[in-house]
Amino acid sequence: MSKAYENVPKTLRSVNDGRKGIDAINFNESVNRTALKKLADLTPAQTPDLVCFSHLRWDFVYQRPQHLLSRAAMTRRVFIVEEPIFDDGCLRLDVSERSDNLYVVVPYLPEGLSSEVAREAVLRKLVDRLFSLHDINDFVLWYYTPMSLQFTQHLKPLATVYDCMDELSAFKGAHPLLQSTERELFERCNLVFTGGQTLYEAKRTQHPSVHAFPSSIDRAHFAQARTATEEPEDQKNIPHPRLGFFGVIDERFDIELLDNVAKARPDWQFVVIGPVVKIDPATLPAHSNIHYLGSKDYKQLPAYLSGWDVAMLLFARNDATKFISPTKTPEYLAAGKPVVSTSIRDVVRPYGDQGLVKIADTEQDFIQAVEKILATPDAECSLWLKQVDNFLADMSWDETWQRMSRLIDAAVESRLEGRAQRQKSNVRRAIATAGNVANYSGQV
Repeated sequence: MSKAYENVPKTLRSVNDGRKGIDAINFNESVNRTALKKLADLTPAQTPDLVCFSHLRWDFVYQRPQHLLSRAAMTRRVFIVEEPIFDDGCLRLDVSERSDNLYVVVPYLPEGLSSEVAREAVLRKLVDRLFSLHDINDFVLWYYTPMSLQFTQHLKPLATVYDCMDELSAFKGAHPLLQSTERELFERCNLVFTGGQTLYEAKRTQHPSVHAFPSSIDRAHFAQARTATEEPEDQKNIPHPRLGFFGVIDERFDIELLDNVAKARPDWQFVVIGPVVKIDPATLPAHSNIHYLGSKDYKQLPAYLSGWDVAMLLFARNDATKFISPTKTPEYLAAGKPVVSTSIRDVVRPYGDQGLVKIADTEQDFIQAVEKILATPDAECSLWLKQVDNFLADMSWDETWQRMSRLIDAAVESRLEGRAQRQKSNVRRAIATAGNVANYSGQV
């Protein structure tokens, strides 16, 4: 067999196997028909799946990942792979479909699997099993935690996205390798999205394609608070004025400020909604005018907001809050509630600068800001609310996802074009090689 013949791909050379004396023209036409068919097949596939690796539980708090990925699932399959749960059971993957096209994947590992190297090896096998069972072939990788890179480096996505919603390395209990792993993720990903402007400014020099996507809003959902008439049972008997907060209560929560203001104004009632994590609940101030109502479903939040006189953003000023962009800022405003916030940079810019939110860090300033709100005449409140509505008019999670999606589609298209060009070049080389074989066959 000639070396030229050996170089013809099997799918092309099979038409001539055992037919050494074949007519060169017929052979060439047969090869060309096969090659042209392969060229025609090199078209972009259907919308690729999206596989997300997240440090946040899907059922924990409804926030940025839920808003974005539920919209992504309208046009593609979405798999949200959570961090593993350790128990006494067997090694397994729990895959549950939460809505059309959206699947939550929870790896379960045995408690005795203490070695980090062993955990990564097992998680890699489980991820491979997920891809195999669900026929995940063309896909986009979406990371919320860089630490997942340790067991997903072998995957070959059409595009990789890092939605950097917080500076995770500044959080309590952050992995010591998080910063170095994030640098590695920057080298691998096509796109970096940031959850706020301050975070964008910190990351924009670390990757050539960083895009700021600050917290957005489901206006219609929270606007229900403006017309709600029936209050939840656990809130309706709390006297007014009510100052409310909803969100995760962790090391970012300004416990001291809440304690001081509640003591200074026992006639005000403070409603706090949300789970307590990473801090001891016993450290929270316990005064008769502070009401901890626990976690609430996202659908219930407008009903609670409707009964508040002032909404609060009680964030401490520390490393964990330096880069945050609270989603609840536009949510409070969409509910029509005046807001007092500590000086979180992404709240000061733009909400504080435009007079939409009052900024106060000290006990005295916070009390004065609330007093001013409570004394504001109705006509002035109406003007403020009109200003709020004008500001929020162009904000929506739908618009945010559409902008993100266009960037992802462009990255995927670029990858597919490059792959198609390489495949076409291979086929053309095969045609040229096959022509040489045909000429050789005609001469023997």
